[in-house]
Parts: sequence; C-alpha cells; structure tokens
Amino acid sequence: MVLPAASGGARPPAYGPVAYRWVVLAVVMAANAALQSLWIGYAPMTEAAQAYYGVDETRIGLFAMVFMLAFIPLSLPASWLIDVRGARFAVTAGAVLAATGGVWRGLAGPDWGTAFAATALIAAAQPLLLNAWTSIAAVWFAQRQRAGAVSFMTLASLIGTAVALLVTPNLARALGVAGAQLVYGVTMALAALLVVGFMRSAPHRPPDRDADRERAVMLDGLRGALRNRPFRLLLAVTVVVVGAFNGVATWIEKIVAPRGLSSADAGIIGAAMLVAGVAGAVVLGAASDRQLRRVRYLLLGMLGGAPGLVGMAFGRSLPELIGAAMVTGFFLVGAVPVGMQYGAEITRPTPEGTSNGLLQLAGQASVVVVGFMVVARAGEGSFTPSLLLLAATLVVLAVVAARRLPEPLHSPLDAAT
Repeated sequence: MVLPAASGGARPPAYGPVAYRWVVLAVVMAANAALQSLWIGYAPMTEAAQAYYGVDETRIGLFAMVFMLAFIPLSLPASWLIDVRGARFAVTAGAVLAATGGVWRGLAGPDWGTAFAATALIAAAQPLLLNAWTSIAAVWFAQRQRAGAVSFMTLASLIGTAVALLVTPNLARALGVAGAQLVYGVTMALAALLVVGFMRSAPHRPPDRDADRERAVMLDGLRGALRNRPFRLLLAVTVVVVGAFNGVATWIEKIVAPRGLSSADAGIIGAAMLVAGVAGAVVLGAASDRQLRRVRYLLLGMLGGAPGLVGMAFGRSLPELIGAAMVTGFFLVGAVPVGMQYGAEITRPTPEGTSNGLLQLAGQASVVVVGFMVVARAGEGSFTPSLLLLAATLVVLAVVAARRLPEPLHSPLDAAT
C-alpha cells in the first residue's frame, strides 16, 4: 500500500510485509531453541549430575537458576544495546557467546566450578537473545502479526526445552553428563552460524505505519514504562506466571520422585507441559492478534494455569500428571507472548527492546519463586504446598488485573493492516 503524497513533495515510504521476515524469524527461533536446551539440560538428570560433579542438588539447580540471576543485572544493558545497535547485532553477539559457553561446558569435565563458569557465560548471553523478541516483531511484522511472531519465538524456546527434557536422560546414559552437554553446545554453535549467515537488521520497507513510528530514546522510555501503572502490574503478573512455569520445569524430577516416578517419567511430564505450551502460545497469540485484544487472553492464561498447578500438586499417576502438566503449560505459556505484546503496546513510545527487556527481567526475577518452591516444601520434601500457593496467587492476581489492566488502543489503520 502506498500512501498519498505528503505536502512539500516528499515521497512517503511504501508499507507492506516482506517474505524475508520468515527467514529472520526462523533463525532467531533456532537460536532460542538451542539456548533453552542449555538452560534446562541438567534438570532431567539431576541425580546423575550430582554423582558426576560430586555436589548436592542445590548446586545442580544453580545451573538453571544462574540464568535468572544473571538476567537481573544484565537485562537493561542488553535492552540498551538492542535499542542502540539493533536486534541483529545483539542476537548475533548473544548466539556466539552462548555457543562458546555451551561448547566450553561440554569440554569442562567433572570440575563443577569450570562447568558453572561456562554456564554463567551462557546466562550472560541470554538477555541479548530474549530481549530482542518484540523488537524483531515490531521491525519485521505488521500489527496483527506481532503477538503471533512473539508466540513463534516463545514456541521455539519451548521446543528446545521440551526436546532437552525428553532426550537428556538417554543422552546422559549413552554419552555421560559432559557428553550430553557437549551435544547441546554444538547445537548452539550451529544455530549461531545460522544467525551470522541469515540475520538482517531491517526489511527494505516497513511492514505497516506503526513500524515506522518514532520511538522514545531508551532512558525516557524506561521512565515512562515504569511510571505506567498497568505496566507495573504486568511486571508482577509476569514474575508469578513465568516463575510458576520455570519452577515446575526446574524441579520436575524432584516434584514427581516422591510419587514413585523415574527421571524418564519426569522428562515425559515436562515435555508434555512444553508441547501443550507450544499449542497455547500459538492459539492464544493468534486469537489475541485476530481480535486485537490482549487483556482477556492474559487473564485466560492465568486462570487456566491455576487448575493445572493444583493437578500437579495432587496427581499421583503418570497419566494424571501428564494431563495436569499439559493444562499448566497451555495456559501459562500461552499468556507469555500476549503479555509481551501488551506491554509493548501500552508503553508506547518506549522502544520495544526496553519494554520487552523489563518484562524479561521480571520473568527472570522469578528465580525468587523457583527458590521459594524449595523453601516451602513440606517436611517430607513434597512440593504440594508451594504449587498450591502459586495457584492461589495466580487467581488473586487475575482478579486484580481484570479490574486494573485496560485494553490498548489501536488506530483504525492499524486494525485494518
């Protein structure tokens, strides 16, 4: 579509999506999938990793928790880099750093300190990849496709996590703990090569008028976002939603072990949760884009996830826990891309990298929730109390959000694009 000529004879830009956006999306998805396998790669083999490194379960849990801990100080610098240098530079740098750390970890041997240092490098690279999601969507995709684009990036992360949960026990048996980690490191290296070869900064024309609007500089945008009351509430929602998901994924083996289930069973349950999460991200993201409504689907994700956590608390058999995990994953993960796009829309003209960075920061701050789940365990090690408390917190937050989160306004032109 070409707009009428502006006054003064200036030729306005042409708007419209370009096909190469799918190539960019695909390589970013590949990098995110590989990154998440590095994050969750120890969870399904916690006991084997304890024996290999000669440490307790807390130190093995730190391999996952350091990703959240590192994100807290590094998120805003990563967002600044994305806003100043662009998503291509940040994603490329993040993918190369993560690949370096992943291969290093696989070659580290049984020295826990060296493996943890390599993991810290991977964790430092993570914000460069995650904080770029809404920036990529804003630059390459039209308004009605942005939540869907973020959903696909979420989907890729879930696929990487699901595959790692499923195959890690078998990889560890066949190749050992370090061998399994080396496989994930090499996978990340291959994804980094794709990013270097195919990632581009921007299309030759904006996908729609909204993508061509001027964004606030980062510091002004940061102040504006943090002064926005609905956005502050969205940050709290993100901590709990992502915390509940990360907590279940991190401690899945320990959650189901008291019920007589094996690490392989834990991998199946975790993978089921993530496969359902893929479906939830696609379904809720697409419905939100089609109707240009965000809040209702954010609330649906929160309220739908609570019964799943209750089922995880009380389920005893493998089929029961698979069903509960699928409900949990579908709704909690489905809420994430909708919430990210909602945050980008209600904080305009804050740059998308800044609003996304703050939301990703809130998600990683959920390390507090992950740690709390251990502290709140019952005397016999059961995670039932913490799962029930998380479910109740989701319901309370949903009630508050229903009253205080407004739907973002969209212009007629945006809605018609």
